[in-house]
Amino acid sequence: MVLAACTTTNIASMEEPAAAPMTGQTNDPAPGFENITAGSEEDFILNAGRRIYFTQDSATLDSVAMATLDNQATWLNKNPNWLVKLQGFADDSGSASKMVALSQKRADVVMAYLASKGVDARRMWAKGYGKDREVRDCAERSCKVQNRRVVSNLRTQRDDEGA
Repeated sequence: MVLAACTTTNIASMEEPAAAPMTGQTNDPAPGFENITAGSEEDFILNAGRRIYFTQDSATLDSVAMATLDNQATWLNKNPNWLVKLQGFADDSGSASKMVALSQKRADVVMAYLASKGVDARRMWAKGYGKDREVRDCAERSCKVQNRRVVSNLRTQRDDEGA
């Protein structure tokens, strides 16, 4: 009988913030991402994208990669306070030295493309890691594509370019 007098209405409203109103539109914020600050690293990841992918043994940008890089360039030009470390990777389809060279070429191609879109080259640096730091260790072609990538990482200052 004593429990009937208890109420949790006030406690519940204090524990969880009210969800942003959803309109049913495709540009509604994803749950948990309603309060992303414009110009933040999270904003870059969500709205520009930070990874592009390559076909095997190639450093050629396809139309999907160029669209992502166009978004990155637009975002970076609006937020000139950020520096960008471009990290290139490869799969295990060749010798270690060949994959390091290919991953460096991929990162350099991305840097050149971003520079061609107005991003100051002094704000960027590129490093190829070869087949180190694989996303997936696998034999299937569909899985290996995840390792053939360049990741754009925002920085507030230059770090050790060997890392």
